[in-house]
Amino acid sequence: MDMKNYRIKMRDGIMLSTDVYFPQTQSTTSFPVIIERTPYDKSAPSRSEKTVSGQQITRQEMAKYFNEYGFIVVYQDCRGRYESEGKFTKYINEAEDGFDTLQWIMEKPWCNGKIGSMGLSYAAHTQLAMACLNPPGLHTMVLDSGGFANAYQCGIRQGGAFELKQATWAFKQAKLSPLAQQSPDILAALEQENVHEWFTTMPWYQGQTLLKHVPEYESYLFEQWEEECFSDYWQKIGIYAEGYYDQIPDIPVLFMSSWYDAYVSSTLDNYHVFVTKKQSPQKLIMGPWLHGDRNITHSGDAEFGDIAAFDNNVSESWLSCRLNWFEAHLKNENSKNNHEDVTIFMMGGGSGKRNRQGRIEHGGKWLNCHQWPLANTEKTAYYLWPDNKLSLHPYTKTASISYCYDPKHPVPTIGGALTSGQPIFWGGAFNQRELPQFFGSKQNNLPLSARCDVLVFETEELQTDVCLAGEIEVSLWISSDALDTDFTAKLIDVYPPSADYPQGYAMNITDGIIRCRFRHGYEKKELLTPNEIVEVKIKPFACANRFAKGHRIRLDISSSNFPKYDFNTNTGKTIAGDRTWKIACNSLHFSSEHPSKIILPVINEA
Repeated sequence: MDMKNYRIKMRDGIMLSTDVYFPQTQSTTSFPVIIERTPYDKSAPSRSEKTVSGQQITRQEMAKYFNEYGFIVVYQDCRGRYESEGKFTKYINEAEDGFDTLQWIMEKPWCNGKIGSMGLSYAAHTQLAMACLNPPGLHTMVLDSGGFANAYQCGIRQGGAFELKQATWAFKQAKLSPLAQQSPDILAALEQENVHEWFTTMPWYQGQTLLKHVPEYESYLFEQWEEECFSDYWQKIGIYAEGYYDQIPDIPVLFMSSWYDAYVSSTLDNYHVFVTKKQSPQKLIMGPWLHGDRNITHSGDAEFGDIAAFDNNVSESWLSCRLNWFEAHLKNENSKNNHEDVTIFMMGGGSGKRNRQGRIEHGGKWLNCHQWPLANTEKTAYYLWPDNKLSLHPYTKTASISYCYDPKHPVPTIGGALTSGQPIFWGGAFNQRELPQFFGSKQNNLPLSARCDVLVFETEELQTDVCLAGEIEVSLWISSDALDTDFTAKLIDVYPPSADYPQGYAMNITDGIIRCRFRHGYEKKELLTPNEIVEVKIKPFACANRFAKGHRIRLDISSSNFPKYDFNTNTGKTIAGDRTWKIACNSLHFSSEHPSKIILPVINEA
């Protein structure tokens, strides 16, 4: 294996550091190329490249592996990161920089004209961003847990609310920025900052946050937070593939994500468009994991069993899976992967016992399918009743339930489809009880359902298994005495009491949020008229879960989920920097005219 470092000039003169690994062979002078563009140090191992046994695979080892099969491998530091020049502005330069890099590769005699891309998370965002410009030579992509369809709706904001993982990510990466690494004083200042304290001092003000030591990180974070409406800002090429789908080349793409990943909607939206608009073969894999943890068999507190690991179940290994994909689509060789076009993990069906690691055995199995959504899906409405029931029958009388939402005491985030949040919030499935590890918890082991600002609706004990797989929609008829407020929805699988869990176990499956000012669209704000009944719709991430016989399906409704999302101050003002907070009296309505409900994707058999 031979490695050479190049400084590639971008269109604005900035030089990006690029490592190129060449096969050691004299029989061929040009090869197909595999590229990864990363902000996480091209020389360091990717945290997600691990085998089932936990063995780390370095980028050099990956390059050697692909070299042995006749591929050149290219790793590049993104602009403003590690050895590359320029200013780092998250997401915004990746389309042009990727295009320029592929153009440079295509000019080299060692490239045979066929380029494939790969990468996780941000390195998936970089792929789809450059694809929007239809770069020369791009023949296939492997988008692993990333690639923005519309970052306003998944990845940076959701339902109009701001995803605060952007803040925890910025702080962690600011410490690794060239400025911090080259200045001991700045790095020391960042190391002395207290992230927990930072999250207790909202609202934040530019120039006064932990990120003030590295202004370029603070600047882009505040841009994302302050741009509340779906404006031109959100239609930039690096974060809005929806606006560029027609320009993306018609190429095969392997899409992979997981039910507790932060990019479920982006992955499924992208896959749907590629399947419907492109002619090339597409493949979708959805596991039960946290972000990038494809060979870890638990997410949060839920254990899915050895079958949940990617390696030896979906394919021999993630490395060999990518090799098969690239050989099929860069060399036109037959793929060794015999699975169907869609491979998803149906969570649930486990024993429900506590294992030796203290996790609940939730179980699950892989389904190999021809399409997504699944062919045998039936959209089924479950109606909310004022006596806390979730019923297949509408409520025909007239009633309402009210609660007070205080922005100073938001409902704490306990798991979910999260990434980059530690040590402030943790992703995955957990029993919905307040514990010290969850930021904002006030009462040790108190169920969230005991809070006055959480409304709980659940079915009777299920007489048979109910399997869900697909998109979910929650339609609520609400009113508030505030000009604006939020409503949240959380779908929960409720285990019955057992020896290991005497009070049962309430496992979060998926959740979502809507900021009421955006109930009619994200392009402009439309404040509430106090106490007027209106409909709001919440779209939690899609899921696939078996609610076993004897369990209950539960829906929790509230008005905050912090610190996953920023909390609404209830004043109607721009949330970022709002110093004036109001306690909102929020109401949920039930009647034939106002049928609050959740629509679930029930499949006939799994």
